Amino acid sequence: MSIAQRAPVRRAIFAALTLCLAAALPAQAAEEVTIYTTREPGLIKPLLTAFSMRSGIQVNTVFVKDGLLERVKAEGTRSPADVLMTVDVGNLLDLVEGGVTQPVKSAELTSAIPAHLRAADGQWFALSLRARVLYAEKNLPLTALRYEDLADPKWKGKVCTRAGQHPYNTALIAAHIAHNGEAATEKWLQGVKANLARKAAGGDRDVARDILGGICDIGLANSYYVGQLKTSKEGSDARKWGDAIKVIKPTFAKTGGTHVNISGASVARHAPQRANAVKLLEFLTSPSAQELYAQANYEYPVRAGVTLDPVIAAAVGTLKADSLSLTEMAKHRKQASVLVDKLGFDR
Repeated sequence: MSIAQRAPVRRAIFAALTLCLAAALPAQAAEEVTIYTTREPGLIKPLLTAFSMRSGIQVNTVFVKDGLLERVKAEGTRSPADVLMTVDVGNLLDLVEGGVTQPVKSAELTSAIPAHLRAADGQWFALSLRARVLYAEKNLPLTALRYEDLADPKWKGKVCTRAGQHPYNTALIAAHIAHNGEAATEKWLQGVKANLARKAAGGDRDVARDILGGICDIGLANSYYVGQLKTSKEGSDARKWGDAIKVIKPTFAKTGGTHVNISGASVARHAPQRANAVKLLEFLTSPSAQELYAQANYEYPVRAGVTLDPVIAAAVGTLKADSLSLTEMAKHRKQASVLVDKLGFDR
């Protein structure tokens, strides 16, 4: 049975496990913890179910698609939120800067999460990684590329990407600024724009679609979409897009690492169940939970030594993440956004 064929079976087992564990929970847990999350709760349900089974703590999830910071601010000291969970380090830092988080000191979290993937003062913690990789036409004779090379005129009319103002690309541009300075990044971004095969728009999956359609040869996209595409239903458009590409892990010339962003969480400033919130974060960075993260969402674990999802292991491989502090990278988000507008990158 191929990796792609095993994926639906693994998903079915995963779903069955979730149902069994949920049925085994007591009707009224003695304790509870409440998560406000911008991620679809279904994506992390197996992890939360496993936590409840192990700890006896009931997890209440509140999906907040937009306006998480504004909601928590408005609730103030009356907020029931214990954990604030989101994607993109910029969104986490917005919560910190908005004054709705609190510091946490935990030897378990410090041991599990590398320093560049958490706040020095314990205000936020990465829980999983998504690499900003390169999709390439599967027969293209290309095995390696630096992010800086995307501005090389040899790629003129051959590059696809989503909007520069999308947080995924703004973060990459901010990392380029941190490594190479604003002036060099402006020149680089001009070169990338000149190489675009179409307007910077759509989503990451559209990059694979347009490679299959012959519109471009290479394009920036997040690593976990590869898992989604390559395990889609046989014969579906998404599966065809996934089968048309291979994945290359670009690196920065300065560090030799691949740019990553995160899903992560903070403990809410007025958490009524602070101790349970810390227990949940510690569980989510445990070896077993990190493996579940990888299997559920095709993401990379933050904890070293955890088994990758087999689809990602085959299509993308092990990851050498850029060692740049995410806090340092995020300092340049505004500069990155200004450059995108200044150059008309999305027009």
